[in-house]
Amino acid sequence: MDQSHDSPSADVVFQMRVVLAGVSPMVWRRLLVPASTSIADLHETFQCAFGWSDEGLHRFTVHGVEYGCWRPGSAGFSTDARRVALARFGLRIGERFTYDYDFFAGWRLEVRVEQILPRSPRRRYPACTGGARQAPPESCRSVEEFLKLRMRWPLVIVAGRLAGFLDCGDDRERAADFLAEHRDELTALTGLARLDDFDKNALNTALHALDPTTIRLPDDEPA
Repeated sequence: MDQSHDSPSADVVFQMRVVLAGVSPMVWRRLLVPASTSIADLHETFQCAFGWSDEGLHRFTVHGVEYGCWRPGSAGFSTDARRVALARFGLRIGERFTYDYDFFAGWRLEVRVEQILPRSPRRRYPACTGGARQAPPESCRSVEEFLKLRMRWPLVIVAGRLAGFLDCGDDRERAADFLAEHRDELTALTGLARLDDFDKNALNTALHALDPTTIRLPDDEPA
């Protein structure tokens, strides 16, 4: 069967290239997601893949229609995201859709279907097969703010600053006082130093811990 022209069944897997829009150097993931995955589960997958905490509102836009999980303060969606599977959209190779997260910060994931693959009984899903870099810290309130932060604190300067903080010799009391005084800055710099890191194995461990059969809803969601 030519899967580039026929609509996929729920038994196949989408290989998706997911790119964080507007950010340079590029932050991206290559994910394997079964077609049976619901929009709600895909939301959890993307949150996990980019290290986000699900504190902001979100929406998917697929074929011009918005989908997402209801949250307090959101406008709501016409369809229950737990009951909308990716197979429903008939996605084909090369098709694209978007995922917006934290409307104040304006993070957008651009998603492209690279391949439609048979589901393997020897692989756990969802899975990540490639990627680069960490997503910006959620404390950054916009793409522009993050890019300015990277320009102000390139890795070589971050490393030098951290080395200066650690240069306390064997004086433990001085080191403890210094750590207490500069804890917030050290935390921020450590995060910046790790922005170019990407641990695929750790990410897959986290993805495999997701339970697609568990429905987690806010206590105050309307019936």
